[in-house]
Amino acid sequence: MKIGIDAGGTLIKIVQDNGEERKYETKLSTEIDQVIEWLNQTDVESISLTGGQAATIQKQLNCDSQLFVEFDASAAGLDILLKEQGHQIDNYIFANVGTGTSIHFFDGDTQKRVGGVGTGGGMIQGLGYLLTGIADYQTLTDTAQKGDRDIIDLKVKHIYKDTEPPIPGDLTAANFGNVLHNLDKTFTNADKLSSVIGVVGEAITTMAITVAREHNTEHVAYIGSTFINNQLLRHVIEDYTVLRGFKPYYIENGAFSGALGAIHL
Repeated sequence: MKIGIDAGGTLIKIVQDNGEERKYETKLSTEIDQVIEWLNQTDVESISLTGGQAATIQKQLNCDSQLFVEFDASAAGLDILLKEQGHQIDNYIFANVGTGTSIHFFDGDTQKRVGGVGTGGGMIQGLGYLLTGIADYQTLTDTAQKGDRDIIDLKVKHIYKDTEPPIPGDLTAANFGNVLHNLDKTFTNADKLSSVIGVVGEAITTMAITVAREHNTEHVAYIGSTFINNQLLRHVIEDYTVLRGFKPYYIENGAFSGALGAIHL
């Protein structure tokens, strides 16, 4: 069995691959000592590491392991998952949405980082807590799925009430810009969190499609741990990408691209 690990700032993503099947698992970064203990007790063919805390893990292993650059590992793993899931594209942008978001261009052979933005899972959790007092990630994302963004976010259709807008009406004119027009309403935690996820998703999408246009590709793939238990973020990003005229690809198990790619580099 081969093990690949992507040790990030919030989550540790683990892939176990025996050649016939894979097992995907996540641990909190605060559980790094337990992960190291498990690795030291497991009989494996190889251990491949990537991510910000990979060197920390490697120093405490009692067996050989290899370190790989996170960006290269993510690109390699994503390319495998894309092909396995029937997406035959070899020229695309990919956005890795973790605590923050890193954006890359893949030309069929190599990747290069072409941008990034500080919106991601860290903003969802931090701003979400400040607005609602909810600290648990699953509770936060579960709550967000039930929210109504229309009473908080100002859409183009809200501005052009009695006439056809010059751009699609569902585009957001101002995130949180509709609040003062709805002071007679109650803003629930679900509404607030839904709008937080909305602004994060739209900021990521805007950045991704901007660099996609610069690199003459219409294909944008989205991966990362922030999509775990967060169907709303997926819908916001996919819908907004299509609305802006590009083709989105949400990759199942995309959060594990780095761990998987480290095995195969």
